[in-house]
Amino acid sequence: MLSYICRRLLLIFPTLFGIMVLNFMIIQLAPGGPVERTLAELQGRGVSATARLSGAGGGDTLAPPNGSTSLSQNAASADASGAASRYRGAQGLDPDLIKAIEKQYGFDQPLWTRFWHMMGNYARLDFGTSFFRDRAVVDLVKEKLPVSISLGLWTTLLVYLISIPLGIAKARRDGSAFDSWSSGLIVVGYAIPGFLFAVALLIVFAGGSYLTWFPLRGLASDGAASWPWWRQGIDYLWHITLPTIALVIGGFASLTMLTKNSFVDEIRKQYVLTARAKGLSERQTLYRHVFRNAMLLVIAGFPAALLSILFTGSVLIEVIFSLDGLGLLGFEAAINRDYPVIFGTLFVLTLLGLLLNLLSDIIYTVIDPRIHFGQKT
Repeated sequence: MLSYICRRLLLIFPTLFGIMVLNFMIIQLAPGGPVERTLAELQGRGVSATARLSGAGGGDTLAPPNGSTSLSQNAASADASGAASRYRGAQGLDPDLIKAIEKQYGFDQPLWTRFWHMMGNYARLDFGTSFFRDRAVVDLVKEKLPVSISLGLWTTLLVYLISIPLGIAKARRDGSAFDSWSSGLIVVGYAIPGFLFAVALLIVFAGGSYLTWFPLRGLASDGAASWPWWRQGIDYLWHITLPTIALVIGGFASLTMLTKNSFVDEIRKQYVLTARAKGLSERQTLYRHVFRNAMLLVIAGFPAALLSILFTGSVLIEVIFSLDGLGLLGFEAAINRDYPVIFGTLFVLTLLGLLLNLLSDIIYTVIDPRIHFGQKT
């Protein structure tokens, strides 16, 4: 087992590298970017050319290089014989200004140079500085991560507490009326996206049109930092109730059916018939013999389920409920073309996902020692 773990850990590096290469190329080829965004802001707001742009390197600032005083003067002094810029909205701007903005964001370097520079920094756990927040990416991730982890843990815990008993009950009553109508509810929960449930919960329970039982946004009330710890805990649970419910409704369906199918498959096996023939009760047969084998896939999939809920299912929920977590951070970074934040969070989440997959394999062997990933001797 130890040799298998070592091999998997070594495979993380080429896998992570390949994922970063693929995503880097896709994002670079997508239309728009930080340079285009800055140019659009300059033109749309009529910002003077002497206005200082927040830099990409720890708060450095940059003034346009030609000393002009306004965009209109820059346009008037632009070289008329210059070739058309490759950036949208750059017509009429001083080429030196565009080059300065490119240098500020590192776009004056070739594509492969930027990629190797980025990966070299990531190897030292240096994820750079946000283009438009002027803060280190690692600080942003540390700040937002507790919110996403909190939401993901509560959701995963409730999903398992609901899905496993419901799946077992459906397996014991396979083909009954209970199995039929509960399957209908599960299909509805699976078919409707979680963000629609979130909107409905806001309308009904958060002052949209009916009740005002729960807050509309955030995870803490104004002034909660000065409250006693027990009151802060109650306030936190009050705020996180609706987001968690929205995620649970959309997330328990697949796990419930997986639990049911696992138990149904095990119940039909020969060893269950043998246990019943020996006089064991249905409860003893189910929980002494069937449970361990049937729950193998369900329990071992916990890390993957947590990762899925934590970093994919919660994105829109965080946006809808204005929760300041990684989902909202990634959404804003994608909208603003904040490449350091996009690639930094992608690197962290990919690495975490690969480690959780390894953890799933280890859990397999803990639950059932018959499973062995090492080489047979």
